[in-house]
Amino acid sequence: MSKRDYYEVLGVTRNASEAELKKAFRRLAMKHHPDRNPDDAAAEGKFKEAKEAFEILSDSRKRAAYDQFGHAGVDPGAGGGGGPGFGDIFDSVFGDIFGGAQRGPRVYRGADLRYDLALTLEEAVAGTEVKIRVPTHLACETCNGSGSASGSGPAACGTCGGAGQVRMQQGFFSVQQTCPTCRGTGKVVRDPCAACSGSGRTRGHKTIAVKVPAGVDNGDRIRLTGEGELGANGGPAGDLYVSINVKAHPIFQRDSDDLYSEVPIDFVTAALGGELQVPTLDGRVVLKIPEGTQAGKVFRLRGKGVKSVRSGRIGDLLCTVSVETPVHLSREQKELLRKLGETMESESRRHSPRQASWLDGVKKFFEEMKF
Repeated sequence: MSKRDYYEVLGVTRNASEAELKKAFRRLAMKHHPDRNPDDAAAEGKFKEAKEAFEILSDSRKRAAYDQFGHAGVDPGAGGGGGPGFGDIFDSVFGDIFGGAQRGPRVYRGADLRYDLALTLEEAVAGTEVKIRVPTHLACETCNGSGSASGSGPAACGTCGGAGQVRMQQGFFSVQQTCPTCRGTGKVVRDPCAACSGSGRTRGHKTIAVKVPAGVDNGDRIRLTGEGELGANGGPAGDLYVSINVKAHPIFQRDSDDLYSEVPIDFVTAALGGELQVPTLDGRVVLKIPEGTQAGKVFRLRGKGVKSVRSGRIGDLLCTVSVETPVHLSREQKELLRKLGETMESESRRHSPRQASWLDGVKKFFEEMKF
């Protein structure tokens, strides 16, 4: 099956700039990314197609080969047609040792960045959009990233002639290495910019809007393509990875798509039953406590958990009952409890079956124990 034209895939003209390529790819990636289109094979195919097109066209060497030879020029499996053959592959792998053809200064992709984003549980569950301020290197505004003082530009390096690499003869071998004068850029700044000392970059911050999808959890990462450090020698920028950190919640604990909450009740409600209003992320609901509820009883409220960011499944809210023993009793209250205990003593097995069963087990244990 023949491949579509890479320029057509990205929706750009053949003379599109690097910035236009990046913008087009970012738009397509946001639209067709598998995380945004779960179980959509067509969207996944379009995402891979756009990614392949951008990888080729954002590399100046690959783009030149593609412009001249089409897909055959960038397909390692294509044998002929004027595209890169064994000699090109050999040069790319062994050129630094055996003195392959110089192809100009190398370009370097910028470093990836990481930003830790703290969210409340409510924000993580519902999704939100936040603006973050990321420390990074920016193109110098004074010299527009050239590194040269206003009105001048960088000149070709005299050591390497602008190639970014020099060749040294060591006996039988001709060794090619990065030019020590220009450090592989192929250019030198004769009149450095005072603001950036000739580097073309200044340390600063940039503000980025981050759309957080509903249902994210601790450790999830959001990738923002091209928002990392600037590339060198015209190379593409790195990516920014936003790492999600969900703050602890005073009422709920989260485990995957389910929420957990401890619900304390008094022993009268546990014994006689009743109704209790409990909070959920959607509001309050009435929880019916049946008569004779024991500590540790778990009530499941279906659909009151978190909607999964990947599958769309909605989890549950599990409420664990904690029976609270009364404290700071008055003399009258203590006397009432003693009377209650006396009335129940003769029927302890009926009123406290778990305790009676435990006592039977203890009695049997001591009877069988050999001293």
